Amino acid sequence: MPESPFTGRWEITSSEVWSDDALSRVRPATLMFREDGSGTLAFVGVQGEFDGRLGERDGKPLVEFSWAGTDARRRACGRGWFTCEGDTLTGRIFIHFGDDSGFTAQREG
Repeated sequence: MPESPFTGRWEITSSEVWSDDALSRVRPATLMFREDGSGTLAFVGVQGEFDGRLGERDGKPLVEFSWAGTDARRRACGRGWFTCEGDTLTGRIFIHFGDDSGFTAQREG
């Protein structure tokens, strides 16, 4: 099976809602995607794990995911998606009963 274009660690570089400074205020703003479709996310005060499903949107590889973790140390969950074009991810993350934002991330390394 060929490696997924998503596998690896990604730095979240911009967001519609949170400033670039706020994204990494608590810890580095990252997504880490494993070959099995699971991964981790961290940005602003959010930290969690996600369960992703591969697909396609507008001819681009797509991951749709649900996530669970914490937001400012309170339990939190949500959903989201991202597409991949080269070394750039573009997507949207939703915090259940909270904010949602589009984001861009760049492959680390």
